Amino acid sequence: MNKNLADMATDALKAECARLKDSLCDLEDMHLFTFGKTSAHIGAEMAQNMQSEFEDECRGYSERIAEIEKVLKGRGAL
Repeated sequence: MNKNLADMATDALKAECARLKDSLCDLEDMHLFTFGKTSAHIGAEMAQNMQSEFEDECRGYSERIAEIEKVLKGRGAL
């Protein structure tokens, strides 16, 4: 994920954006399933840590998606 966006071809940016969106969706689904199934069996501190890690990962994906979409809009490709 440390690729320089300006150096990437438009098709590569679109593919990267789609991959990131899929990964974000998968992460959200996995978190909902895991958290829903285990929340009764874990302590509050662990649940809070899981939620915090989840939010950090989601924020990272969302920020990268926004960066890519900004570059694509600048190129008139979105």
